[in-house]
Amino acid sequence: MPRHSTLHAELGESQPFQVPEQEAYLNLVRTHALLSDEVAELFKQYNLSQPLYNVLKVVARVGNAGIPSQSIAQYMVARDPDITRLVDRLQKDRSIERERDEGDRRVVRVRVTQLGLDLIQKLDPLIWQLHRQQLGHLSQEKLELLNQLLVEARLKP
Repeated sequence: MPRHSTLHAELGESQPFQVPEQEAYLNLVRTHALLSDEVAELFKQYNLSQPLYNVLKVVARVGNAGIPSQSIAQYMVARDPDITRLVDRLQKDRSIERERDEGDRRVVRVRVTQLGLDLIQKLDPLIWQLHRQQLGHLSQEKLELLNQLLVEARLKP
């Protein structure tokens, strides 16, 4: 008889999953939902969302040269189809600034402001602490294995 996973109980399922890949996928979705809800609560206190913070970090990572706005999406952790709206919002909050590239006026470069850097400096330790609370019960070896397995899952042959 097939074993029933903890996920079965959480979802109120009485039948085994049809294939182990289904169970793995649903475990990923369930875990993401629970962990990201906690992160969203933290960001909400700062009038941010995970995509907004992700854009801010991408822009800050490139430094003073800035990044062409159309290039931001490729560096996002999770894709967001409306980068323009996110950049607009961060500009309105004065966390980033835009300006036309002097070499190619069609290109708009996005740079982080000091206000944006200050926000990152305030939030990063809080996020790291939250992640430690969320996953600190796993050993270093298990975290490394989890990371390796997640990378392998993304890199389909």
